[in-house]
Amino acid sequence: MDSDTFVRDPSPGAEVLDDFDSAPLLEDESLPVDRYLDRELSWLSFNQRVLELAEDPALPLLERTNFLAIFASNLDEFFMVRVAGLKRRIATGIAVPTNVGRAPLDVLADISRMAHELQARHAAVFREQVKPALDHADIHVETWTDLGDEDRDRVHELFSQRIFPVLMPLAVDPGHPFPYISGLSLNLSVRVRNPKTEKVEFARVKVPSMLPRFVALPDDGSGRARFIPLEDLISNHLGALFPGMEILEHHEFRLTRNEDVEIDEDESENLIQALEKELLRRRFGPPIRLEITDDMDPVTLELLIRELDITEQEVYRLPAPLDLGGLFELTKLDRPALKFPPHLPTTAVQLLPTEPNQAPDVFASVSKADVLLHHPYESFATSVQSFVEQAAADPQVLAIKQTLYRTSGDSPIVEALIDAAESGKQVLAIVEIKARFDEQNNISWARKLEKAGVHVVYGLVGLKTHAKLALVVRQEKNGDLVHYTHIGTGNYNPKTSRIYEDLGLLTADPQVGKEVTRLFNELSGYAIEKKFSRLLVAPRYLRKGLIKRIEAETVNAREGKPARIQIKVNSMVDEAVIDSLYRASRAGVPVDIWVRGICAIRPGVPGLSDTITVRSILGRYLEHSRIFAFANDGDPEVWIGSADMMHRNLDRRIEVLVRLTDARHRREIAKLFDLAMDERTSAWSLDGDGVWTRHARAKNGAALQDLQNVVMRQVTARRRSR
Repeated sequence: MDSDTFVRDPSPGAEVLDDFDSAPLLEDESLPVDRYLDRELSWLSFNQRVLELAEDPALPLLERTNFLAIFASNLDEFFMVRVAGLKRRIATGIAVPTNVGRAPLDVLADISRMAHELQARHAAVFREQVKPALDHADIHVETWTDLGDEDRDRVHELFSQRIFPVLMPLAVDPGHPFPYISGLSLNLSVRVRNPKTEKVEFARVKVPSMLPRFVALPDDGSGRARFIPLEDLISNHLGALFPGMEILEHHEFRLTRNEDVEIDEDESENLIQALEKELLRRRFGPPIRLEITDDMDPVTLELLIRELDITEQEVYRLPAPLDLGGLFELTKLDRPALKFPPHLPTTAVQLLPTEPNQAPDVFASVSKADVLLHHPYESFATSVQSFVEQAAADPQVLAIKQTLYRTSGDSPIVEALIDAAESGKQVLAIVEIKARFDEQNNISWARKLEKAGVHVVYGLVGLKTHAKLALVVRQEKNGDLVHYTHIGTGNYNPKTSRIYEDLGLLTADPQVGKEVTRLFNELSGYAIEKKFSRLLVAPRYLRKGLIKRIEAETVNAREGKPARIQIKVNSMVDEAVIDSLYRASRAGVPVDIWVRGICAIRPGVPGLSDTITVRSILGRYLEHSRIFAFANDGDPEVWIGSADMMHRNLDRRIEVLVRLTDARHRREIAKLFDLAMDERTSAWSLDGDGVWTRHARAKNGAALQDLQNVVMRQVTARRRSR
């Protein structure tokens, strides 16, 4: 889930999900066999933490509504990718044991049990907590039975004019086979009887996805915001769709299909064409989940199970309305009192102009010292976006090279690269068109870049390019060529940069520029790269480099030297890294792990991980940065970059970490970790059994400090003190 909402981009993003190629468990007789937590159940626990935010009455009401929608969107993607992939591999007979050595069928059973519990809880939170609170705030999600005669008359007119013309009822009989049910579509099952023949027939009506999920009701003069679910409105006008027929039953249902994409690059001469064909195939993936309203009659359910070839285990009975991801629409209401207070990102202090009314000059600022950026507290627009735009417009700039994994369709970054190419600059874009669920969007603007003269490369065969790199080659007035580099933890996406927490380094360090240049040459040409000094690059060196540093901390602890490890990631799954952390803990190294999503490590287990602490922080921003910090016997090393501790990131992606050399930046990271691990900070803590416990209030009942609010105040204070 660069999934990245909490998983999907916008977010509706999805970086917490990867494929099922599982590395074999490391043979280490000194470590217990049961030393990992199940990664699939850990992901569901992450989504449970999202749900707990929706349950929190201390949060603004529309933010709770948003977390309900995020939970639903996350779970959809989990089924479309993780569950679908596991089922596919079971069906083909190539399923391998999971990361904890369990049979995939057993894991599927546990997933089903936990997912059923969470979906029922999710529905209850909306019905019993959030909906009544919305009613109290004069935001009403009505049902047909709530409407009076005058309302119904108005809605009849609305239905006739705006909805009826786009509906397509499909009969099921010998002349009409059971229709194809597309993934994530909301549908009405309808059973009708012909009064002349007494014959009972089945029909399906698809709820059009291009219409508002919650239809605004006409103003009744009360000033209340009132909505009715589109499917409820349609189901109470079925007579118009089946004139002369008797409506016996109608129920809602929703199907989830396998929508993962598989491309064999070795067999695909033209990757874009192969991907486009695969995207068409995605629409016809096998069913993996059927959601139905809890009042569905047995006859209809039996028909759906038979025709969709789905099991009872894959059926989820829920109260209406289904698809609470549609609540995203309600969160767009202009009700600021029901949302988090607005926060306007500030320009990083080092990028501010020295004179009043002077335009910022990113190159002048970065040439003086490295700049560490922290989004969204510090503005993406006045830093990274400005960096690329200034480079495009600057006649002294000779070349721009950039990786693009996910970006918005109307991205100023893409436009700047086009402008640069059209002005005669050398421009290279390493485009990852296989970014999950963004493939079609990426194909479109990749072609747009090519038409403008940008050199577009799709990375290395078999490896996704996930690194966040931008390189500008500029000829200074003295004739020297200077390399200006940005290395980040997040995508070059101006939209998600407002809600994703990320770090980025702007630097003119010649060593970094040299190494990034060599890496770009490897990505676009045939260079065979050697080791780097300021970078750690996957798949060759990143895991080895991190484990080497973890082992160094282990040795330092045994020798009585200062030792500490602090890691912030979205996911912690890689067995080799986890085992090295266990060995460090056994040597007495304090290990702080700050993880957003999946975590397979068991903290606090006597004799195994006594010194390991795992915390998770979720809030208004999606924690997305990756940090690796080592005490290093009093000479701290801190790395930031794009890689999570997962097999896909370390073995099948181009990922980059960069070492921070400025002592001020290292201290800033240290303070961030101190805040995250502080018992006075609201967070979830993980125990050795895989249970996450939320700590949001002190013993006296007072709310604990919110890390993101504290960081926001600190960044604002720095700006004011300048």
